[in-house]
Amino acid sequence: MTSASSSSARSLFAESKQRLAERVQVNMNNISSLTRQIQRGSRSNELLTKAAREFVATENIMEGAEENLKKMHLIGVHMGYQFENIHKSAQVLAEINEQVASMHR
Repeated sequence: MTSASSSSARSLFAESKQRLAERVQVNMNNISSLTRQIQRGSRSNELLTKAAREFVATENIMEGAEENLKKMHLIGVHMGYQFENIHKSAQVLAEINEQVASMHR
């Protein structure tokens, strides 16, 4: 009987050892999966932070561009006024030339 109980104990020990090895393997797989998820999560956070920074930078650039467009519009309006004044002056100059020419006759 001692050999039967001894072989039974060995069999139980081998089964326990096998189950322990399987559980260790499952736990290792779970830990590796968790590590991958954490790494993905940290990358996602980094990517979101980078995207937010770039969005803020783009927003500032767009505000600057908008201000530049407003300034360019004002410059265009002022150039229009100057053109009108130059055109009026040219017409007056033509009239003066005609008056001078008629005075010489």
